[in-house]
Amino acid sequence: MSHRLAIRTRRDEETVTDAGTVTVFVVVLMAAFVMFGGLILDAGGVLTDKISAMGVAQEAARAGAQRLDLTAFRQTGTVRLAPDQAVTAARAYLAQAGVTGNATVADNTITVTVTADHHTQLLGILGLDTLTITATGSAHPAPPTETVP
Repeated sequence: MSHRLAIRTRRDEETVTDAGTVTVFVVVLMAAFVMFGGLILDAGGVLTDKISAMGVAQEAARAGAQRLDLTAFRQTGTVRLAPDQAVTAARAYLAQAGVTGNATVADNTITVTVTADHHTQLLGILGLDTLTITATGSAHPAPPTETVP
């Protein structure tokens, strides 16, 4: 009857302690790739939505800036906004565009702020389902190019 002695070598111990190390590394690396891809994809979407919101805000401000105080213009030639009409026109433009926002008039300038939500695609994995976007546009009235009766 022969007896074999179990001899553990240093190589056997290293193999046992390294088991699963590559798997953890791959999982962490893949998670980092998904997060990085999410940042790129969703940041591009946010940028696109921001540009769109800025365009709507600027157009709404231009719509409001067309509402002049015609009485003041006829009497004195002063070009100034009719504040209530300007805000109403800007809000009507926002409603027609299907976005939410606010319009204010100060110092003969109408300012429109648009707020929108961007629904994320990959960052939802991290708990960021929506990102809020805010864009602002403003406009000043210009004198009419035609003679006002």
